[in-house]
Amino acid sequence: MPPETPPGAIAVETIGMTKRFGAFAALDDVSMKIEAGGFHALLGENGAGKSTLVKCIMGFYAPSSGSVLVAGREVAITNPKGAQGRGLGMVYQHFTLVPSLTGLENLVVARPDVPAVIDWRGERAALAAFMERMPFRLNLDRPVAELAAGEKQKLEIIKQLYLEARFLILDEPTSVLTPDEAGEVLGLLRAMADRGEISVLMISHKFREVEAFARSVSVLRRGRLVGGGRVGELSRDDMAAMMMGARPVRVVADRTGTPDTARDVLRIAGLRASDASGLRRIAVEGLTVHAREIVGVAGVSGNGQKELADVLGGQIRAEGGQVRVGGEAYDGRRAQSRAQRVRFIPEEPLRNACAPRMSVTENLAFRAFDRRGEGASRAGSPAGRPTFWLDGSAMRRRAKDLIARFGVKTASSEAPIATLSGGNVQRAVLARELTDPVDLLIVANPCFGLDFSAVAEIRTRIMAARNAGAAVLLISEDLDEILELSDRIVVMSDGRIVYEVSGAQADAQAIGRHMAGHH
Repeated sequence: MPPETPPGAIAVETIGMTKRFGAFAALDDVSMKIEAGGFHALLGENGAGKSTLVKCIMGFYAPSSGSVLVAGREVAITNPKGAQGRGLGMVYQHFTLVPSLTGLENLVVARPDVPAVIDWRGERAALAAFMERMPFRLNLDRPVAELAAGEKQKLEIIKQLYLEARFLILDEPTSVLTPDEAGEVLGLLRAMADRGEISVLMISHKFREVEAFARSVSVLRRGRLVGGGRVGELSRDDMAAMMMGARPVRVVADRTGTPDTARDVLRIAGLRASDASGLRRIAVEGLTVHAREIVGVAGVSGNGQKELADVLGGQIRAEGGQVRVGGEAYDGRRAQSRAQRVRFIPEEPLRNACAPRMSVTENLAFRAFDRRGEGASRAGSPAGRPTFWLDGSAMRRRAKDLIARFGVKTASSEAPIATLSGGNVQRAVLARELTDPVDLLIVANPCFGLDFSAVAEIRTRIMAARNAGAAVLLISEDLDEILELSDRIVVMSDGRIVYEVSGAQADAQAIGRHMAGHH
């Protein structure tokens, strides 16, 4: 049954929290305290270590070293149930509710002590009394599948309070909410914290939410705690400087020539689109990429970059506006990409640009398997004539040539591509996409999860395409990558382009402020 009285807030502290994955330190000696009844914000770029820290607190990860104190006492939390038993709860960025069950059913079955035979009449009466004390009003008899995103988020929070959480972690809690819903949810939780009912740790990238609802803030950068303080005593510039750090713009040695501003290869005007849920919408009023130019699209994850990439890759259809390549309309179809010499390298290529169980040879042939004729040595160049017959020997010759030229390390060209390392999968995809002349190259997070040597090589390949005259749209959540490669940088926030600057004049702190919603 639900708790009879609202539980009191508890303090949580990490001491020397460190988490390594092999040689990589995702979290490095982080000591941080959230006071009982506090509302604390955790800021940092993508990959700064925020999620790793809270997963260590909640028992998803075993820390490499360090400890967690709950209510002043050191505890060993080895799994999420152990965290729940100590009054810790977490509301995730993605919903964990069972869509086919009602709100009431979701709450009851989430309890660790749910009986084998449930007295639904008694549970309903107890939940009605519990909901009278809650800050949100929800119809618990509706299936979760019928609830709007804001209602689901409220139900996720209600579930944690129902499970007697006295310390609540919110992971990007407003990413699926409208601004009004976000204000309502965070305002009510802040009021509960002010009354001493709960403590809150909120992961966020939005300065305006931090300033409006948090009392204190900590900032992580590359796994380390780099600063923090009381909200009101820190300006947005202070917070952005802590998040971004000192970053000189690095000039890539092999950049040659300047952008050909007389040739607009990609031109986007008034583009409107949304993801499958309809929750994430983009409105790109204008974006142009010239020949021999890399335009970097920076932004915190979830601000429309994926939807922009999906429109250009033909995964979702635009609802309005225009996309033109070389002056011709473009919507991502394979015939268009061939005719207009567009190549697209999506994020996580093994999942999004390959057939994992098919061989390296077969994956390398996807671009050209149905063309033959012109340039027989190219073994099926996209410039060739259409064919309905697969030429296995030509595909194998082409594969061996590309494997050698792009340094793809594989036991055999006939091995499933899933057996390759991440860097070698990316090399194979680049080999397939960059062998023939390219006018427009669209790349999304090309170096995600790769080691340093693979990163350097892949960035060099992207720069080589630019130097050869291609227009490159680089969508990346790695700001260092954006700063290193881009001739021009734009920032996406809330589905819109809110800032533009030349690569030579780019300032990481200014970019960070716009990424965090300071437009």
